[in-house]
Amino acid sequence: MEQEVIVRILAMVITTFLFVLLIIPFIKKVAIHIGALDIPNERKVHSKPTPRLGGLAIFLGFLFGYMLFGEPSSTMNSILIGSFLVVLTGTVDDIKPLKSSIKFVAQLMAAIVVTWYGKLLIQDITAFNIYIDFGIFSYPITVFFVLGCLNCINLIDGLDGLAAGISAIYFATIGIIAILMGKMGLDFVLTFIMLGSVLGFLVHNFHPATIFAGDSGSLFMGFMIAVIALLGFKSVTLTSLLIPLLILAIPILDTVFAIIRRLLKGEKISKPDKKHSHHQLLNKNFSHRATVLIIYGIDILFALASIIYVLRDQKLGYIIYTILTVIVITFVLTTDIVVDEKHKPRLLRKK
Repeated sequence: MEQEVIVRILAMVITTFLFVLLIIPFIKKVAIHIGALDIPNERKVHSKPTPRLGGLAIFLGFLFGYMLFGEPSSTMNSILIGSFLVVLTGTVDDIKPLKSSIKFVAQLMAAIVVTWYGKLLIQDITAFNIYIDFGIFSYPITVFFVLGCLNCINLIDGLDGLAAGISAIYFATIGIIAILMGKMGLDFVLTFIMLGSVLGFLVHNFHPATIFAGDSGSLFMGFMIAVIALLGFKSVTLTSLLIPLLILAIPILDTVFAIIRRLLKGEKISKPDKKHSHHQLLNKNFSHRATVLIIYGIDILFALASIIYVLRDQKLGYIIYTILTVIVITFVLTTDIVVDEKHKPRLLRKK
């Protein structure tokens, strides 16, 4: 790698890291002053009121990084507008909870802005020697993809440092892949700006957290994850489309399991509960920090498999993916993440 590229990467990451790290104490005071606090209840795992609005600090770090290292374009304008919509909605929700319908409309608007105005689209795909052009369906498919990323990160945000850590792993992995593939475009810049911003926040958010990302943070991180994936994989093969999805395997699987679990119970899929993957690990007597580190470890393995696959060592990539699949299946069968204990076949019930 050229020295100039290394210097540029370090400049983007360190600058945004320090900016967010230093601005967080001010954001905490603002959150406390306006009452943007996460109050403990029977569904939460923290024990004292904690400031939200951490997402505002990440967003400001992103803007600061863009002003220093980014270049104006219509695509970038759409990203700025979309991110402002999700951060504004999340910030208001962090202060005074909004109806889920209002939050969904804001997310939908943000997704529409980057697809229609920014032209960030999943336009076609090549798989098994078959080429498929999505045509007009590119728009709803891409909107669905953005909404999915937004809500995956939002749902996984249940423990200190979990959502931010998974997001940081994603940005770091995509950054490494971009370097290996020689991509130095907008996705390259945004990836390292976001990595620095999220890591700066994570210093304050790792257990025991002194500030939470809130909806402003989880939605913004999910939005930028979707945007960077779309920037890097506009016209895709099945493999290249799966790479960003596999890096996000933990939040995606957690979301899928939550939907199945609630449908089996006849509940609304938006109904909150304490059956997510991190809750299952806590129920197995892992500590708060150990639970987060275990999930980090599994997510890093998915990310590592993706990097190895890009390097064209497909056999080793398949081996790691197979091992991870076995781990996931075992986890599903030995926990209540999909089906409650009493509804499982007798052989799978705990002794």
